[in-house]
Amino acid sequence: MIRIENLHKSYPIGKDSLHVLKGLDLHIKEGEFVSIMGSSGSGKSTLLNIVGLLDSHDEGKYYLNGELIENLNEKKAALLRNKFLGFVFQSFNLISYKTALENVALPLTYKGVARKERLKIAQEYLEKVELGPWANHLPNELSGGQKQRVAIARALVTNPKVVLADEPTGALDSTTTDNVMDLLRDINNEGMTVFVITHEEEVAEQTKRVVRLKDGVIISDELTNTTKAI
Repeated sequence: MIRIENLHKSYPIGKDSLHVLKGLDLHIKEGEFVSIMGSSGSGKSTLLNIVGLLDSHDEGKYYLNGELIENLNEKKAALLRNKFLGFVFQSFNLISYKTALENVALPLTYKGVARKERLKIAQEYLEKVELGPWANHLPNELSGGQKQRVAIARALVTNPKVVLADEPTGALDSTTTDNVMDLLRDINNEGMTVFVITHEEEVAEQTKRVVRLKDGVIISDELTNTTKAI
């Protein structure tokens, strides 16, 4: 599903450059539940941005669903994102003046789905994350955990191949964190590939595979006890 070979990424800083990713090799198969662990500055957010087609790499190869990703213009990148990827962010990224239902339906707008149909589908996904009764609430009327579940429903509504979750529990308490991770696990158990960026050990341990980054290189890639017990 995701194959990365000898991936490099640098950013200019004045006259110098910062080498963030230093020859990564990573293969994530369809249906895996993987976390990318690392402290601030390890390169994990840069990796997520490249995998999510929000940024480009300098060297190496990146394949998404078997397609070599190179020389994408923004239009093609947007099409591929909408087709293959769903995003969940730490800050939820919900539109404040739209209801939970309208937020979930938004990606279907870009796919040209008619309003009545997209609201019907969005309601189904809100039910899936146990938020059906909150469909007409605005984000400021929801708790942090509820906002994140709306964001997960929005990520799922286009039926993507991969869900990319960037610190999805970073703004949540421990109980709500466990609830969100249970939801991501359920999604994965239904066959979807889930890719989580985190700096929290407790979150990583709830995924099935942990890839650790440090200073732009992979220092370990292991199955968790959760996987070994299955």
